[in-house]
Amino acid sequence: MRLLKAFLIGLMFVLCADMVAARRMIKPSEYGSVTIRSFSHQAGLAPVRFDHWLHRSLYTCRLCHVDIGFAMEANATRITADANIKGFYCGSCHDGTRLHDKKIIFASCSVNATPEERMRCSRCHSVGKNVQKEYNYASFAEKLPKGGMEELIDWEKAEARGLIHPVDFLIGVSMQRQPLNAQKDFSITSRSTWMPDIIFSHKKHVMWNGCEVCHPDIFPSVKKGVVKYSMLQIANGQYCGLCHDRVAFPLNECDKCHANPVQ
Repeated sequence: MRLLKAFLIGLMFVLCADMVAARRMIKPSEYGSVTIRSFSHQAGLAPVRFDHWLHRSLYTCRLCHVDIGFAMEANATRITADANIKGFYCGSCHDGTRLHDKKIIFASCSVNATPEERMRCSRCHSVGKNVQKEYNYASFAEKLPKGGMEELIDWEKAEARGLIHPVDFLIGVSMQRQPLNAQKDFSITSRSTWMPDIIFSHKKHVMWNGCEVCHPDIFPSVKKGVVKYSMLQIANGQYCGLCHDRVAFPLNECDKCHANPVQ
């Protein structure tokens, strides 16, 4: 029985490693990029490339996925030019009037666009096109801390060192909320004897996500131990895997979560 259990654990580890490796063959500049294509072709435009690395340096995940209302799954939100023009989704910020760091945020869409405005469309509708971006990843990431085998930006360290200041409130969209008292860090017991237990930090996650991004859609219960999940599920994009290995740091950085020494 013990040999069978060890074999199954080993098989799970190999399968998870294969799934992670297959998904992680990607350049740092493309990590977390999302292609939005639901209505682009109907409008005669190329699909939109959305770069998380740029936007997450400016705004929290909670602001976009809760207050503004972007779904956590690509193409699950019906983003249209009409919705943007009315101030929803991308248009919540990209309306040509809002400021960030004293700089006007360009408008995302317009009706009866002039030839000059049509040229602006390619700033977002850039998939398959050779578009000169305003922000270059290499120069953007140069002064930010890196980590892991892929040398991805370590957003936690960047925020802790004051190198980025993500905004969590958008006037006219967000509601005033009382500051959250984050629960203390706690340990999650690993199912395998050879892997250290997980140290989960609510403080780190609350800073970016609030409570609403995770509960109740991703983790239905807030009581420790009620929701059972495995590395196979996580590697397949469920639970922690909905963000990790897609936008947050990848799953092959095991020691970032499995940080409690084996007892």
